[in-house]
Amino acid sequence: MPNSKPVLIDRHPGRSSQTIGMARVIGTDPDLIHEPSVGVVGTKGDSQCYLGVMSKVDAIHERLKSRIGQGPGQLRLRLTQPEYTIATSDGIRNGTREMRYSLIGREVTHDALCEHLSATGLAGTIAVVACDKPPVGALAALLEHNQPAIVMSDGPIRPGHDPETGDALDIISAYQGAGHPDAAFRHRIACNACPGIGSCGGMFTYNTMQTFIGVVGMQPLHMVATPSDDPRRLEQYPVELVEYLAQMMERDLKPRDIVVRDSLRNAVIVAMAIGGSTNVVLHAPEIARAAGYADFWSEVMTPEEFNHLSQHVVPVLTDARPYGRYSMMDIDRVGGVQVIVQELLDAGLLNGDVLTCTGETLAQQVARLGPPRADGVVIYSVEKPYKPTGGLRMLGGNLSPDFSAILKLAGVEGGLENNVFRGRARVFEGEQRLLQALDQDPGSFQDSDMIIVRYDGPSGAPGMPEMLDPTSRITTLCRERGIVVALMTDARFSGGSVGLVIGHVGPEAALGGPIAFVEDGDEIVVDLNADVLDCTALHDPATLERRRAAWETVVAENGGIHPNCGVADTRLLHRARLTAVPAIRGGGLHPNRAVWVRFQRIAERSGFVPSNRFRPGAAKAF
Repeated sequence: MPNSKPVLIDRHPGRSSQTIGMARVIGTDPDLIHEPSVGVVGTKGDSQCYLGVMSKVDAIHERLKSRIGQGPGQLRLRLTQPEYTIATSDGIRNGTREMRYSLIGREVTHDALCEHLSATGLAGTIAVVACDKPPVGALAALLEHNQPAIVMSDGPIRPGHDPETGDALDIISAYQGAGHPDAAFRHRIACNACPGIGSCGGMFTYNTMQTFIGVVGMQPLHMVATPSDDPRRLEQYPVELVEYLAQMMERDLKPRDIVVRDSLRNAVIVAMAIGGSTNVVLHAPEIARAAGYADFWSEVMTPEEFNHLSQHVVPVLTDARPYGRYSMMDIDRVGGVQVIVQELLDAGLLNGDVLTCTGETLAQQVARLGPPRADGVVIYSVEKPYKPTGGLRMLGGNLSPDFSAILKLAGVEGGLENNVFRGRARVFEGEQRLLQALDQDPGSFQDSDMIIVRYDGPSGAPGMPEMLDPTSRITTLCRERGIVVALMTDARFSGGSVGLVIGHVGPEAALGGPIAFVEDGDEIVVDLNADVLDCTALHDPATLERRRAAWETVVAENGGIHPNCGVADTRLLHRARLTAVPAIRGGGLHPNRAVWVRFQRIAERSGFVPSNRFRPGAAKAF
């Protein structure tokens, strides 16, 4: 049989036989099996977020196949079969113990895709991504592999509508309806909130991170906001993506040439301007780490600079759900995220000289797209913004010595008198106990309560679940009764959460962070003038030391782990408990001496003894 490199086949028939067989099965030229490989990958899971991924992957694969060959103008490449990663559904799992696997899903996607990219040796990749965490895991793997690659969002879902009122609905509508007394109403909202296919349609975590990936340069901007079921995703975009990838391969333009300090800064600034999800401060450090930056908060942007930009420089430009009225479909209708980027470029708030996957600079890409000006209804101008300050704020103080606590200021609906909240602590040892109280005794929550939910951090849960279920119920409760109930936690939130809610408080309770020492009735102060989160009682050194000593006694008597921590009864959960880094470093699964020391004894006693690669000092790169 003719072949362009017969020596390789003659000497290594075992290595070549399946490659030849695969080429025949998928309909490509066996003579190209030793050329550089290209392929498509997708993310899949158990919700409608992922239902449209396969059709896009198939369309891109077919377009790639039509371009590959040895004829004039064709690409001399080996085409691989599509591969998929897996993840859980945030929407279905919120409020359950299974939600612990959500952020871990980012790591699983990363690991699975890393294995595929590296073992297959892909020299060019197009990734179709959906839901919240898999896109970040996919991008991190592409950055580590650092061969030409491009990302496409599968696209957001279109809004549902209440058949009785005509009101637009989404998954947040359904969660906020959980406290409604009418069972028929709850059923009606559940049945109509999420029609069709696609990921969450508001400016929640999915669309925050898709916008981030576009602005950081790894996704064409015009592909971000288009709905999942839009024909462009099957007809126009596959053609464009293959051309962009071919250009990247020809120029040897790689992800780490694109995702650099200034493009990361651009993406964070745009996340502020869209009132984006608090999860961006978990995902940005992980993306930066994969791009070669060991510490996002010193090498890319300090927390103090983050706050200065959000408070004084970057306004909110979108009237978007969950804090506003419109969906991503509306943003697409008025011109897409490129309208927002154009506004910020014109105001001098972004660096337009950074490269993107289209081969153009960010400014050149926007100029070619030629977006309309901000319409002033869905997207606002910098001169006349929707809100004068950015949507996110990081907090330090004696409850957050890591300076990791994060507040979605764009979603606050009340309680900040002169930028200060003072409340009484009401402590819950984990989300399930809070949900029980909200189910059984919602009237017990009073104005100016500060709910504390702890032992749900990256190591304690383990897995750092998001708390869309309780925050949505609290929002409804506050609106109905005209009160303010705040919440703080060492866990995280959905991008759909609104209200005075503060997440990522660190160090987490499981590691002996100050949040573990708060008691019922303590005064909690949120001061946005000083960007601090304080427990007044813990200002007294004697009180702090007494409570710390009591906590350490409980931990010692329980074999080195606090009994309020969640059960880690699978290898994956144990891996999370033993290797999770703090929220300020992204909450990912990397070697972390503090976690190792805290949980070494309990792990050994349980029979889950990590390998040397997880021991302190074994992998200094992370």
